[in-house]
Amino acid sequence: MRRPSTPLLLTASALLAASALTACGGGSESDPDVVKVSYKQSMDNQIRVMDDYLGEMKKQFENAHPGKKVELVPIKAPDAEYYTKLQQMLRSPKTAPDLVYEDTFLINSDITSGYLKPLDPYLDKWKDWGQFIDTAKSAAKAQNGKTYGVPDGTDTRGLWFSKDIFKKAGLPENWQPKNWNDILETARTIKKKVPGVIPLNVYTGKPGGEQSAMQGFEMLLYGTGDDPMYDPGAKKWIAGSKGFKDSLKFVETVYKEKLGPEVSDALDPNIGPTVRAEMLPKGKLAINLDGSWLPQDWLKGSGHEWPEWSKELGLAHMPTQNGQAPGKVSMSGGWTWSIPAKSGNPDLAFEFIETMQTKANAQKWYIANSGIAVRKDVAEDPSYTKAQPGLKFFTDLVAHTHYRPAYPAYPKVSTAIQEAMEGVTTGDASVDEAAKGYDEELDSVTNGEVIKK
Repeated sequence: MRRPSTPLLLTASALLAASALTACGGGSESDPDVVKVSYKQSMDNQIRVMDDYLGEMKKQFENAHPGKKVELVPIKAPDAEYYTKLQQMLRSPKTAPDLVYEDTFLINSDITSGYLKPLDPYLDKWKDWGQFIDTAKSAAKAQNGKTYGVPDGTDTRGLWFSKDIFKKAGLPENWQPKNWNDILETARTIKKKVPGVIPLNVYTGKPGGEQSAMQGFEMLLYGTGDDPMYDPGAKKWIAGSKGFKDSLKFVETVYKEKLGPEVSDALDPNIGPTVRAEMLPKGKLAINLDGSWLPQDWLKGSGHEWPEWSKELGLAHMPTQNGQAPGKVSMSGGWTWSIPAKSGNPDLAFEFIETMQTKANAQKWYIANSGIAVRKDVAEDPSYTKAQPGLKFFTDLVAHTHYRPAYPAYPKVSTAIQEAMEGVTTGDASVDEAAKGYDEELDSVTNGEVIKK
């Protein structure tokens, strides 16, 4: 039943929203001795990796800065809602925290909106900045050349697979597909020989948000050999590419042939946590196209401990479409710590960044978060590379990785990708129809800054 929208209801909602934002705000009403730190808290109550790490950093900082306090302001929400809530907070000095956790795919949008403060005056004086790899630095750099965030790691993506399910299907434990067809044929074999398990998971649709666009679609698109999304020379987005349609066709095949999860499960916003906590550990999923960070859910104290994961799961790189050079593909993203333009205590906020990003503390975070190091001194440290199974595999993929064109229009472009994926996943749109819809939306959200292939 549709609930009527009355002025009274709207007013009440607005008041509640305003009071909620004010409760976690900073800005002009901030205590000069308190730095307020907002971050994305896991939707899974048992996953406390970020909470525990920041709790330790808070203690370190307060011990080293007598009289100063760190107030942690977690935002517990799915990705899309986190971005929305964060942007609401950043709009006003009454609600802006002093430090925020920004996904690199959204940071340029927030920069363009004037929500973030350039950090160059701080970075110029910070000796550790020279240890950060250039690609990670560029993820937080705007088109104006200024830097608006300090990265706390990066990630790569590949294929996780169940050795037990592969054994039951008569498939090799050292599986490495050479092209997309190898992946689909393997999934078909599993469907036939091991009924009752899900052969292949490819994230899809709008409920999955950026997870669908990046882990799912772009891992395909960047392996097609086309100029996939954006032409930096022309400063225009790419429409009408064969690679885009081929990638949609792959997604369509997975769900049309019932090689993936049930469509209702694939379009559940919680599909990611379900894959990590249920499907993989309990042997319900054979192949998962996903990120390097998965083991953080399985480590001791995570709530979903799975000490056998490194023996029960295999890793394979994602191949290019037809096995063409370089033969493998990955996508990388990551998060940065940024200071809001309306922060009341920016100097104190950067001092907290410096605490989190010492070599020792950064290394501690990379390992706890199953992240890929962006500090050169950590990446070269044997205690890091040997800290966790799979870490070297995913670190080596950095040489073959791609980064999203994280320009201000990208979040809307990503949504258009998710809509196209959802259309072919549900069967509501053909590949041609979904691709046409994407091209039209791309033209709209980029104000016509498009090249037609």
